[in-house]
This record gives sequence, structure tokens and C-alpha cells, in this order.
Amino acid sequence: MLPVTHVLAFCAWLVAESKATPSAPRISIFLKPPGVIPPGGFTTICCSCQHGNGKFILYKDGYKLRTLEQSGCRAKFSISNATYRDKGTYNCHYLEGGTVLARSDGLDVMVAGIRLPGPDFSVLPGHEVTAETDVIFRCTTTYHSTGCFLYLEGQIRAQVLSREQDDYNFSHVQKGEGGRYSCQCFTKNASIEWSAVSKTLDLVVRDYTLCNTVRLALGAGLLVLLGLITAEATRSRCCRSGSAHPLSPQAALL
Repeated sequence: MLPVTHVLAFCAWLVAESKATPSAPRISIFLKPPGVIPPGGFTTICCSCQHGNGKFILYKDGYKLRTLEQSGCRAKFSISNATYRDKGTYNCHYLEGGTVLARSDGLDVMVAGIRLPGPDFSVLPGHEVTAETDVIFRCTTTYHSTGCFLYLEGQIRAQVLSREQDDYNFSHVQKGEGGRYSCQCFTKNASIEWSAVSKTLDLVVRDYTLCNTVRLALGAGLLVLLGLITAEATRSRCCRSGSAHPLSPQAALL
């Protein structure tokens, strides 16, 4: 059996190797708050990356717009008193030492008149659920022939809701699907009219199964470590006891 010190040294080597080969950085872009912006309204374009030593450059419709001021691994670009000129597709580039390491997906920013009130927005069975629960978001308007979008803050894409169903169902919701949600509707007439964005709702997903799995894994790892320590101590005692007893006269004569 390997000594405990060898096992610990091997684990340290694995950790060092994983840190020595970092993966390519991933960059994300999203609106905060999300939704269609009314003329004169405001929003913030957020870019984030797990690396924190480089810089972000914001592009609009393929043209460089500006270098963003950043805080840690996130940069922000505020649009205040929005006009129709602010419409377009934005993306962020992340650079280190002048080299582009990552490019975000395109974020479509829309500026349009808001003529309808915000829809009623609710979540069932409640704002806090356990993982694997079926969750229903309900976005309701009094207008006919409308469609709605479901927004999750921090995500670039919106989910489409149809007026015929009014609901968006999450089957077996997972930990990563928690967050701040809202919805926004529009008419399907010849001239599209937008509603205001609904109030926001926070969905908290408690993953007790994951917590229990982590606890079991830690407990099993601790038991294995204790077993290795015990085996090493037993082997050491056996070696010491074997060397401490002198040979008997009979054995010495052989």
C-alpha cells in the first residue's frame, strides 16, 4: 500500500496540473434590466468574463464603439435617454495584451414605443422551490392576439410565450434556472405595440440533493483518508516491532 504522504503528493500534483492548463475564457453579454427600451428610457449592457486582467471592447453592428470601463471581471455600458439610434446588435470582445481571447454572442437591443401597461406576472407553486420541481410562470394581459417574452436577468436570450397558453412551464427545474424573471408582451397587429415590462420575480431553487451528495462524497473521502492513515500507522508499528525483537539462540545458530 502507498504511504499516505505519496497519496497526498499525488493529489497536490493533480491540482497543480489543472491550474497550469486553464481553459479559454468565456464571455457573456446581457441587458440589465432586460426588455424593449422606450424612447427616453435607460438600460445597461453588461459584459462579463471569468478572467480579470484584460479589457472589454464594445461593438455595435460590427463597428467598434468604445473600450469599456470595468470593475473586476465585469464591464458596463449605460444607455440613458435612449433614442432609435441606440437600436442594433451589440457584442463584446475580451482582450489581454492586445490579443482578442473571446467574443460574446450578439445582443439585439430594441427601442420602441411602449403603449400598453405591463402584464400581470406570477410564478407557481411559489418563489422558492426544490430542484426537480415543476414550475409555471404566468404572464397575463387583457389584450387579444398578443405574444409575450419571458426574461431571465443575465441571459442573452428570451423565451417566447404564446397568448394561447399564457404560461411557460419549467419541468424539473434545476439549480441554474433560478434568478430574477420578468415578462413583456406585444400585439400581433399590423403595427406592433409593446407593453411595459412586468414586475420582477425572484425564483430560488434549493438543490438539497446536490448538498447531500457533496456531504456524502466528503464523508467517503474522509473515511478513505482515515483508512490510509490507519493502515500506514499499523504498517509502521509492525516494522518497528519486528526490528525490536532480537533473534532467539536457536535462530542464531541456524
